[in-house]
Amino acid sequence: MLTSFYGTIEATPIKGKDMKKFFTLFIAVFICFYYSSVALADGFDAAAKNAIAFDSNTGKILYEKEADTPVPVGSLSKLLTAYLVYDAIQAEKITMDSPVDISDYSLNLTTNYDISNLPLDKGRYTVEELLEASLIANANSATISLAEKIAGSEKKFVDMMKNKLKEWGITNAKIVNSTGLNNSYLGDHIYPGSKKDDENQLSAYALAIISYHLLEDFPQVLNITEKTSFIFDGLEVQTSNYMLKDMPSYRKGVNGLKTGASDQGGISFIASAKEGEMRLITIVLNVENAAEDIKARFSAAANIMDYIANNFVVTTLAEQGKPYENSSIAVINGNEDKINAIATKDLKIIQRIGSDLEPKVTFKTYKSNYKAPLAARTPIGTLSYKDTDLIGKGYLEKEPSVVMQSEKEVSMGFFLKVWWHDFVEFVNEKL
Repeated sequence: MLTSFYGTIEATPIKGKDMKKFFTLFIAVFICFYYSSVALADGFDAAAKNAIAFDSNTGKILYEKEADTPVPVGSLSKLLTAYLVYDAIQAEKITMDSPVDISDYSLNLTTNYDISNLPLDKGRYTVEELLEASLIANANSATISLAEKIAGSEKKFVDMMKNKLKEWGITNAKIVNSTGLNNSYLGDHIYPGSKKDDENQLSAYALAIISYHLLEDFPQVLNITEKTSFIFDGLEVQTSNYMLKDMPSYRKGVNGLKTGASDQGGISFIASAKEGEMRLITIVLNVENAAEDIKARFSAAANIMDYIANNFVVTTLAEQGKPYENSSIAVINGNEDKINAIATKDLKIIQRIGSDLEPKVTFKTYKSNYKAPLAARTPIGTLSYKDTDLIGKGYLEKEPSVVMQSEKEVSMGFFLKVWWHDFVEFVNEKL
């Protein structure tokens, strides 16, 4: 019997199957309470239908929302086109100064004032002029002209785009043109087999992969995307990226990358920014309230950056030129029996602020043993970090690791020591 303010309550003991049901219910309620508490504690929700953010230094994903669903992305497609332009320059097929003749297809499209464009009446421009027009002004005819210059036709260029995505492991994309325009604007120039209202479709994750490779392979793209204006054919053209310096939604550290809009997929944005020790790439697709608020996409991106800055921190596990804890190797027949293995560069990871998870780090040598003589700075193994706090797919590529090398030279030891070791080794192997 239990007595309370409300009177006397008779408690009936719980037995057998009822006890099992009670215990199961208790566990279920506890789990729901626990995870709802975690969700409330970490309940940030980006103001976009699809989003992802990652650190390009480590490749670690720090936020995502419906990131695997392909959606129409409009002008964000031009980042893949830009990659292939830089790739052609690296292969010495073209240069930034190479002339590009404007086709009738590209020129006629400039008279459609329903799409982003710049006049191309001069008829010939350099690769650099058209690339700036594409990335800063979202100029569609400039983008098509670059595609035709590199591949001979936009159709062949689209095939190149598809092949590059396949090379990067992106298999759920739809690519029908070089610009991201709805096919309805392109008349008879649509990609074979595509529909008249098709648009390029990429997931936020796929755009993260594209952005990662673009910045990793061709960081000079930031020399263009950080510009707030440029001169094209005597005309000053302003950027649509309001997060750059001296723009209405300026945020310190932002230096690109690209705005986008789609008939079917709404307003989108990809931002590159230095946030503390992190190099953040933030992607927001189909941003909420974008029709009512011209700054909505920039606010959505800034809120994700704030969330990451307040919840994650960069930690250095191993410093360049120093060993990690007791990382060392034994050296056979040397004047020293053991030497340190030192990092060829800093090994940095990103953890949640206040996390009590101990970093899981392993040092693995390339060979089971090393013999003298051994030169200084010889690569001898890898120091690898195993992340146990993954978000989404975890990393765009592999988890962080660093090559370890010998700290100093190891000469041959005293000849009797070498002779004795070789004798013992011979006996163990042959007898």
